[in-house]
Amino acid sequence: MKNTPTTPPTPPTPDTGRCRELRREVPSTVGLLADAGDFAAMRDYASFAFDHRDDYADYLHHMDAVLRSLTAQGIHTTVALFDPEEYADYCADHGLDPDSAGTRTRFTAELAAGAGALPYTGQPIEELAPLLVDEAVRQATWEYATMLLAGAGTCADCGEDIGRSSLERATHILRRLITGAGPGHHHLVCSIPAEEEQLVAVLHAQVPDDPGAGPRVDGREGLDFTTVLAAGIALGGAGGLVLRSTTEGFRDRVHGWRLDGGRLVTLTAAAVFDAYCTDADTGDPVAPEPGVEYCPGYEVDTSGPHH
Repeated sequence: MKNTPTTPPTPPTPDTGRCRELRREVPSTVGLLADAGDFAAMRDYASFAFDHRDDYADYLHHMDAVLRSLTAQGIHTTVALFDPEEYADYCADHGLDPDSAGTRTRFTAELAAGAGALPYTGQPIEELAPLLVDEAVRQATWEYATMLLAGAGTCADCGEDIGRSSLERATHILRRLITGAGPGHHHLVCSIPAEEEQLVAVLHAQVPDDPGAGPRVDGREGLDFTTVLAAGIALGGAGGLVLRSTTEGFRDRVHGWRLDGGRLVTLTAAAVFDAYCTDADTGDPVAPEPGVEYCPGYEVDTSGPHH
């Protein structure tokens, strides 16, 4: 019997309504240029939607419209910082044409996998770029501090891993810092000079009046802060930590510590005043804030270096 070829079945015509519904379940990533300089660099590509007749304000206006349109369609959108220099390096490493919308889309999609992206929740477009820059700096700081801890090696005296023990001590110190501050809102800043950059971490903690309730600390901030403090402990060099407490009905209080040989040492009230009332860039005195009490640090580090 002669075989006759069979005709494959015709696929059904897509239901446009269902396609729209499914589109709402597909997340989007938008790459945002941080400033006018980055925007000018991208205008050199002929395939970029803007040319030299446009300015950064035009770009932000249109990006705002894109973000609002995606939100109106019920699409979850993540915004990532689009760096032209990183983009050029990416294209060179992968052998891709940088003057292509498809290549920019691919690069932007990979940005979403990083930790420096933020969800779009209707923020004003002018606020998004600074937030993304701050997030990128925070991520870079954490990565560098983590690298320092990983390369700290082992203690020559006891063979203990310095990075791991420093991280454990930093976690213990942070707990004592917050507990010792008492009820209220606490703003902590840790600054560590390292070989390649100044490591700075900021943490906000809320301690309720109820002694049975624990302090509220953002998990990501807590991780960043302990990692940077641990790096300072592991390095065994200079560094500083300032805690400012705000409690209803009381003056704001400022406490201070310095790192010395891998230990966090308390500062006197006079030293806290000098540190807080001196311009970090010029060294010139700064007038003390009204309603602020400059206090000595309290004991938070009871261990020796790396133990």
